[in-house]
Amino acid sequence: MELYTPDQTDRDILTLLQKDARLTYKELAAMLHLSKSPIQERVKRLERLGFISSVVALIDPNKFENCMISYLQVQLTNHSVNAFRLFQQEVSKLNEVLECYHTTGGFDFMLKVVARNMIAYNDFLINKFGRLDNIGTLNSSLVITQAKRETALPV
Repeated sequence: MELYTPDQTDRDILTLLQKDARLTYKELAAMLHLSKSPIQERVKRLERLGFISSVVALIDPNKFENCMISYLQVQLTNHSVNAFRLFQQEVSKLNEVLECYHTTGGFDFMLKVVARNMIAYNDFLINKFGRLDNIGTLNSSLVITQAKRETALPV
């Protein structure tokens, strides 16, 4: 893969697309005072190089009656490189896990987990997550309200 550092125009494209991925090449070109063709080439390059990994629709979880979000901190019992990799592979297969981060501090991983309700969350912990090897200490934090939700990275 070629090494590439985005210039300011690329950064401007990424900023705009993070806010509205439905923008057309023509609209991007008008906003950035360029022609459509170079914008299209730049977007394609950013996609090819992995700067743009996917285009998705963000769904507001508050629109669903039964949607509980929690953050689950996990401490593993074995801290070998292989154990960490295996945990990450296995947890990535669980549909309830939206995000998984290897972290510093008192826990090894932080997971963002979604469930319909407390009964479904308990079922997830016992019957899915609890069956994974190498699980030590857990700490769950349930989301009561969300003050901010931003997906755009400052580029």
